[in-house]
Amino acid sequence: MARTGVRHARPGARAAGAGRGLAVLLVLTGAAGLVASWVITLDKFKLLEDPDFTPGCSLNPVVSCGSVMTSDQAEAFGFPNPMLGLVTYAVVLGVGVSLLAGAVFPRWYWLTFDAGCLFGVGFVSWLQFESLYRINALCLWCCLAWAATILLFWYVTAHTVRNAYLPAPRWLKAFLAEFTWVVPVVHLGVVGMLILTRWWDFWTS
Repeated sequence: MARTGVRHARPGARAAGAGRGLAVLLVLTGAAGLVASWVITLDKFKLLEDPDFTPGCSLNPVVSCGSVMTSDQAEAFGFPNPMLGLVTYAVVLGVGVSLLAGAVFPRWYWLTFDAGCLFGVGFVSWLQFESLYRINALCLWCCLAWAATILLFWYVTAHTVRNAYLPAPRWLKAFLAEFTWVVPVVHLGVVGMLILTRWWDFWTS
């Protein structure tokens, strides 16, 4: 994975933009999450109209989007989760496009944005646990949103650390400047291994 560029701010600087790499990553992750949320929302409406409807990504007993969509966890806040995704991923996409256009945001904006990303990665981590060990099924579109959120969180956090918006030791700043990609790759690898081992007999049968 290519390293994302960044316009570094001086320690204590009040505002900073971002390099093209981070801006493009925000556009791509925002677009991926938005597409996933849109497709799931459409399928949810079809399920409400016809309980016998089978979503296109229900491929087998494990990869079964319908099982996930009809679970209680799919409406964690009293409404379908993808409706939240339609709003939040659209915001991510908008921030990415703004950065590509040369926008510069103040410290409070980056910290607020990173806090939102933290909520997002925490929420998808809970959904991953519920999907693997409670619902016992996977939704491919959900997996796309999971991956997008994990990448988004770690790269935005690395950006805020490198610009001294979040306190961090010098070695961590240096590590994130050179090897930002390592942390999200490890995170995604752990999730992949959990999925692999959870249904090992199914995948190898």
